[in-house]
Amino acid sequence: MARINLLPWRAERRKQRLQEFYSMLGIAAVLAVVISLAIVLYYNAKIDTQNDRNNYLQGQITQLDTQLKEIAELDKKKERLLRRKQVIEELQSSRSQMVHLFDEMARTITDGTQIMSIQQNGDELSIQGRAQSNARVSTYMRNLEASGWMTNPDLSIIEATGGEKGLPYQFNLKVTLKNPNAEAAADANGAATGAAGQGGKP
Repeated sequence: MARINLLPWRAERRKQRLQEFYSMLGIAAVLAVVISLAIVLYYNAKIDTQNDRNNYLQGQITQLDTQLKEIAELDKKKERLLRRKQVIEELQSSRSQMVHLFDEMARTITDGTQIMSIQQNGDELSIQGRAQSNARVSTYMRNLEASGWMTNPDLSIIEATGGEKGLPYQFNLKVTLKNPNAEAAADANGAATGAAGQGGKP
């Protein structure tokens, strides 16, 4: 006996297409979820890598900051040591200079002249004294200029006070101190530098 399909073939075909559509829609949804998860995992991995780089760089920056602080402290220590060295060198230089200075003061004093006080302010020396006459003071100033350790004598006051019969004139003068040994060493260094510079030229 032959079977007869009483269902409309159009409805059956529509139902089949609808099932296929839902199947494709489900597959597309699953693929979308998988792709989204893959994208999220990829960018999370990139973010983690960048965070690791940032943490590494931050650690290096911290180390550099520490090293810069140590370098700054070393620079301060170096500056303090250089200042101490300079002070010591100045003291040594001034010590020898003062020995020569007092020797020159004794040598340059003329007869009929008496030194009452000496005051030093940096490279300037103030001298107060008494003299028999203006000529004695002029001679004393010439001796100071020729000493080599003092220069530019400047007489500020000379007056007859009558306080002491043999030395009636009181005077105040200033001289500039210099160190001929230091100047000679500087000239020698300059000459040596110039000779070395000329020797290097073809």
